[in-house]
Amino acid sequence: MSLVATGLIASFLAGLATGVGALPALFFKSVPDRLMSALLGGAAGVMLAATSFSLIVPGIEHGNLLWPGYGVYVVAFGLLLGAFSLDLVDRLLPHEHFILGPEGPSSRMKRIWLFIIAITIHNFPEGLAVGVGFGSGDIAAGTSLAIGIGLQNMPEGLAVALPLLGLGYSRPQAIGIATLTGLVEPVGGLLGVGAVSIFHPVLPLGLAFAAGAMLFVISDEIIPETHAKGRSRLATFGIIAGFVIMMSLDNLLG
Repeated sequence: MSLVATGLIASFLAGLATGVGALPALFFKSVPDRLMSALLGGAAGVMLAATSFSLIVPGIEHGNLLWPGYGVYVVAFGLLLGAFSLDLVDRLLPHEHFILGPEGPSSRMKRIWLFIIAITIHNFPEGLAVGVGFGSGDIAAGTSLAIGIGLQNMPEGLAVALPLLGLGYSRPQAIGIATLTGLVEPVGGLLGVGAVSIFHPVLPLGLAFAAGAMLFVISDEIIPETHAKGRSRLATFGIIAGFVIMMSLDNLLG
């Protein structure tokens, strides 16, 4: 199977995990804030470790192979480019977060569409990261990224589905919408794996760009949401636990 096909399938499965995580909405209309904060904290920790060990470190290594001694500078540039690019998209597109509220320009769109746009902005970099990971040719690193992104997508799927129930959507509708929001990831995955497979010299930049975009999402969205309801200490330990899990997974598959 080609790297492009493998990256596409892996990012699709990682995105599908959003729907798997939403399945408890079939039985519950809400979960305790403490539990949700811990779960989202764990998701943030997984993303932080994936960004560090599966994107930034390999990016520097590949950069040094192409431009000896300059890999860290290439990665620093790509990381900033990814963060600023996502910041620009975040400012230009109207969207709304379930906890943090509306962002971007005002809009008359229905709230559900504003929520979907917000989640799309969030999920695209994750698919991009998986695609770039496989595009590097390192199947173990790509697999580790895909599993990590899938794990952190599960609590996010639940965090999407439960508020939809509160807005009056049926359980199947809430789970269906949560699943669909995760399926933007294969789009990012296809772009990522395609770009670095065709233009291999952009691999360090691609890894760093995905890392910067993910760091922006973690700091701007996920961590603030875990702290929004006064459960910061539990969320902090969730982040640490998620980081340790992803670090161990990356080491086992590396």
